[in-house]
Amino acid sequence: MAKAKDPEAQKRKEEIKKADVRLLAQLGYKQEFKRDFKPIEVFGVSFSIIGLTPSIASVLFYSLPNGGGPAMVWGWLVASLLVLCVGMSMAELASAMPTSGGLYFWTYAFASPRCRKILCWIVGYANTIGNIAAVASIDWGCAVQVMAAVTIASPDFSPSAAQLFGVYTGIVMCHGVLCCLGTTILARLQTVYIILNVLLCMVVIIVLPITTPNEFRNTPSFALGDFTNFNGWPNGFAFILSFLAPLWTICSFDASVHIAEESSNASVAVPWGIVNAISVAGILGWAINMVLAFCMGTDLEALYDSDQPMALIFLNSFGKNATLGLWIVVVLVQFMMGSSMLLGASRQTFAFSRDGALPLSGWLYRINRYTGTPINSVWYDAVLAIAMGLLVFAGDQAINAAFALSVTGLYIAYAIPIICRFWGENDFKPGPFYLGSLSGACAIVSVSFMFFMSVVFLFPTEPTTTLGDMNYTVVVLGGVLALSLVWYYFPGYGGVHWFTGPLKTIEKGDPALELNQFQLGTQRTGGGMSSNSNSQFSATASSNYRN
Repeated sequence: MAKAKDPEAQKRKEEIKKADVRLLAQLGYKQEFKRDFKPIEVFGVSFSIIGLTPSIASVLFYSLPNGGGPAMVWGWLVASLLVLCVGMSMAELASAMPTSGGLYFWTYAFASPRCRKILCWIVGYANTIGNIAAVASIDWGCAVQVMAAVTIASPDFSPSAAQLFGVYTGIVMCHGVLCCLGTTILARLQTVYIILNVLLCMVVIIVLPITTPNEFRNTPSFALGDFTNFNGWPNGFAFILSFLAPLWTICSFDASVHIAEESSNASVAVPWGIVNAISVAGILGWAINMVLAFCMGTDLEALYDSDQPMALIFLNSFGKNATLGLWIVVVLVQFMMGSSMLLGASRQTFAFSRDGALPLSGWLYRINRYTGTPINSVWYDAVLAIAMGLLVFAGDQAINAAFALSVTGLYIAYAIPIICRFWGENDFKPGPFYLGSLSGACAIVSVSFMFFMSVVFLFPTEPTTTLGDMNYTVVVLGGVLALSLVWYYFPGYGGVHWFTGPLKTIEKGDPALELNQFQLGTQRTGGGMSSNSNSQFSATASSNYRN
C-alpha cells in the first residue's frame, strides 16, 4: 500500500511555497518558474559545478610549476578558507534577497542612488561574462579530458587544436540540449551528480594510495615541503599564482543564487547551498591534493609537460585499463559540471534580460511553454561559449584566459554588491542566514582577497614573456567590459538613456503581495548565526529593495 501523505508536512510545504512566491513578489518579480529544486539539489548545483576531481585535473598545470606538492596542499588549504569567507558574505545577501539576478539586483538595492545604475550594469555584465567563461573553461577542460582518454588508449595520438575545438563544440551543444529540459528533470539530476562526484573523490582518496607503486610514493618532506618552481617567479609570488587552481575549482557557486526562483524555501536553501558546497569541496579537495602530492612521484617536470598530469598519475598507479575506465568517469563528472554551469549561467542571462540590459533582451526573456525553462537564454550562452573557444587558435595562453576570466570576471561581480552593502547608508535587513557581528570582518576579508587575486591573475605565467605567451585575461575581460560601457554610454541609444535597474514584473494589488498571518516556524541556522522565520522575514524583505 502507498504510504499516506503527512497532512502537516503537506501543509508546511504549501506554506513555504506561498512564502517563496510572496517574497519574490515583494522584490518586484512574479513567479515564472516551477519551484522544483529541493535544498539538497540547490547544494548539488554549486557542488557539481565545483566538480573536484575533474576540476583539479584541469588546473594541475597551475600548481605543479608554482610549488608542486606544497602549493597543492597548503595553497589549497589557504585559498579554500578564504573562498569560504567570500561564500558566506554572498550567502548573507542571497538569504536576504533570493532572486535569479541576485548579484546585480543586490548592487542596485544597496548602492548609492548616484551610482547604482552604472554599478548594477557593470555587475550584471561581469556576472554574465564570468558565467559564460566558466561554461567555456569547464567544457574546454572536458574536451581535453576526452582527448586524454584517447591518448591513454592510443599513446601515439596527439590532438590538434581543430580536433579539440570540434569536441568542445559538441560538448557545449549537448549541454545546450540538456539544459532545455524541464525544471523537474534538471533538479532530480543534481542528486545523481552529487553521488557520482563523491564516489569519484572516494576512489582517488582511498584507492590511489593503496595501488601506487613504491617508486611513485613520495616522502612527507618532498610532498609537503619541497617547493618546485619551474616558471621563474619568486617563490612567494609563485605560491600565490598557484591559488588559481583552487580558486578556479571552488568558483561559480553563485549558480545556487541564479536558481533561487526555482528553489523551495530559497532564503534558507540558497545560502546554505553555497556555504555547504564550498565547505565540502574544500575538505574533499584538500584530501585529493594531499593524496596526489604523495602519489605523483618526483618527476614533476614530466607531469607538467604531459597533456594531462592527473591522467599520467593514474596511469602510473592503476595501469592502462583501470586508468581508462576511471578516466571515463572523470570525463562524465566533468560533463555534469558543464551542464550545471550552463544551467546557472542561463538563469543569470534570463534575469538580466528580464530587466532589459542585454542585447536581444526581448528574445531572451522568454520561457518555453512546454519545458518551463528559458531555452533562448540557454542557447545564447552556449553560442557565446563556443565563440570563446575560438581563442584556442590564438595559442594555449589565449584559451587559458577563459580559465582566469571565469575567476576574475566573477570576482568583480561578487565584490561590488558586498562593498555596496557596507559602503554608505542602506536598509539591509538580514535573512535567516546571518553572520551577526562577524559580518563586517568577513566582508573585509572577502573583498580584499578578491581584489588582490584579481590583480594577480592578470600576470603572465613567466616573468619574461612574448606576445604568444602573454596573459590574455586582461585583453578579454577588459575588452568585453569596455564594450559593455560603450553600450551603456552610447549617444542616443545607450543604457544610460533607458536602463533603470531591476524592472518590476508584478503590480500593486497582486495577491502574491498579500501577507497571510501564518507562521512557518523558526528556522535556525546554527553555528552562532541568527535565527528568523520565513514569514517574519518576508514582511521586511521588500524594504531592502528601494524603488
